[in-house]
Amino acid sequence: MVLGGLSSAEAIAAIDVETLALLLAMMIIVANLRVSGFFLIAGGRLLSIARSPRMLLAIVVLVSGILSALFLNDTICLMFTPLVAEMTRRSGADGRPYLIALATSANAGSCATSIGNPQNMLIASQSGIHFGTFVLALGLPSLIAMLLSYWFTIAMFPREFRKTAQLKHSSNHVSVSGEAAHSEVHTALMYKSLAAAGLLLILLLAGVQTSLAALIAAAFLLITRRVHPERIFAEIDFTLLVFFSGLFVLTAAVAKTGAFSDAMAWLGPYLRHPGGLFAGSIVFISNLVSNVPAVMLLSPAAKAMGNPQPAWLMLAMASTFAGNLTLLGSVANLIVAEQGQRSGIKIGFLDYLKVGLPVTVASVAFGTLWLEFIH
Repeated sequence: MVLGGLSSAEAIAAIDVETLALLLAMMIIVANLRVSGFFLIAGGRLLSIARSPRMLLAIVVLVSGILSALFLNDTICLMFTPLVAEMTRRSGADGRPYLIALATSANAGSCATSIGNPQNMLIASQSGIHFGTFVLALGLPSLIAMLLSYWFTIAMFPREFRKTAQLKHSSNHVSVSGEAAHSEVHTALMYKSLAAAGLLLILLLAGVQTSLAALIAAAFLLITRRVHPERIFAEIDFTLLVFFSGLFVLTAAVAKTGAFSDAMAWLGPYLRHPGGLFAGSIVFISNLVSNVPAVMLLSPAAKAMGNPQPAWLMLAMASTFAGNLTLLGSVANLIVAEQGQRSGIKIGFLDYLKVGLPVTVASVAFGTLWLEFIH
C-alpha cells in the first residue's frame, strides 16, 4: 500500500471476512472444549486402553485423525502431544514414531472436512462447496492417508514395533505433568460445548453456510454464566486472524503484479484440468511458501478451470497432504516437535522425513487418482 501497489479500498476488499469469521467461530468452539477439559479426558482415557505398541499407534492415528477433522489439526496436536509423550515415557517406548504419527495423521484427517484446517476453511468460503460434498470427496483419501501414516510409521521404526510385550501402565488413566495436569474439569461446560459441536454438524449437513453455522454454534457458547467470555477470548489466537488478514492483502497485491500474470499465463495451458500436474504444483508451492499462502496464490487457477469444484477439492487435498512432507511442512508438525522436545523426545528432521515423504507421495497420488475417478 505504501508503494502504491494496492489502494486502501482494494486492501480492505481483499480481506475475506467470511473466512475470518469461520476461523474465529471455530476457535471459540475449540476453546470451550479445551477449557472444559474435554481433550485431556478423552485423550487420556483412549490412550490408557492401549496394551501393545501397535495398538497405541493405532489409537493415536485414529483419534488424532478423526478429531482433527472436527476441531482443527493444530489444536489436536497441541492437546495430545503431552499425553502421547507421557504415555510413551511411562511405558518405556520410543516416543518419536508415535509423535510423528500424531502429526501426520492429524494433517491427514483434517483434510476430510471444510472445518478441519485453515486452508480448507478458506477454500470452503471461496468456493461455496457444501460440507457434505467435502466429506464425500475427501473422506476416503483422508482415511487412506491415515492408514499410510500407520503403515509407514511401523515400516520405518521396525525395532519399536517388533516388540510383543504389553505396554506398562502405572495407573488406569494417562495424566500429564505441567499445566495440563492441573486443568480444571467443567462438566457442564463440556456437555454444552459438545452440544454446540453437534449443532454445528447438524447445521452443516443441513446445508447452512459454513461460516454462519459456526457463528451460530459459537454464539450459543458465549451465552453463559459459568465461564466468562473473556476467558474464552483469551484462548483465541488473534495473531492468526491478523496474519490471515495480512496474507489476503499481500496475495491480492501479488496477483496484480506483471510477474504473477506472466507466471499464470505460462502455467495456464498445463493447468486446464485438476490432474497430477496441478497436484504436484500445489505440493511444491505449499512447501515453498506454506499451504495457506499456496491456496491463496492458486485460487485464481482453480476458479479459472471449466469445472472448478474438482479443482478446489484437489487444492484442499494436495495442500493439506503436502504438510506431511517435512517437519517444517505444517504448523501442526512444529507444535508436535516443540512440545515433544519439552517432554524429552527429540524428533530429528530425517526421523520425520523417512515417514513424511512416503506418506505424502502415496497419499497425494491416491487422492489425485480418486478425485479424477469421481469427477
